[in-house]
Amino acid sequence: MYQARGEKHWIIPDGFIPPTSAEGSAYESHESICVLNCSSEEALLRLTIFFEDREPLENILAVVPGRRTKHIRTSTLSATGASIPPGVPYAIEVLSDIPVIVQYSRLDATQAANALMSVMAHPIK
Repeated sequence: MYQARGEKHWIIPDGFIPPTSAEGSAYESHESICVLNCSSEEALLRLTIFFEDREPLENILAVVPGRRTKHIRTSTLSATGASIPPGVPYAIEVLSDIPVIVQYSRLDATQAANALMSVMAHPIK
């Protein structure tokens, strides 16, 4: 049996799905929450999306199988029929039932010269 590593509570304060991609680009602008589960057991994630000007999207569930990684595109997240609109700033809270490791990545393909940003989420202890 493999032991869980990381933390159970993570914050990603700077979310922003670029609203467009450059014409003819081979890439689509997007963001992903990258989760690593080192444990033998699956991790149940509960996500909350916070906005500047509206109520949060709450209780979005995701499962990461044991000893696997999962890349969750933020554009696929929804709660009660609402999703994250492109071009709107937001933040993410990730709660897991076991310790996991969380990274955040954004591919900005709004120009011909693509930009990739990838940072560790902030663990809450």
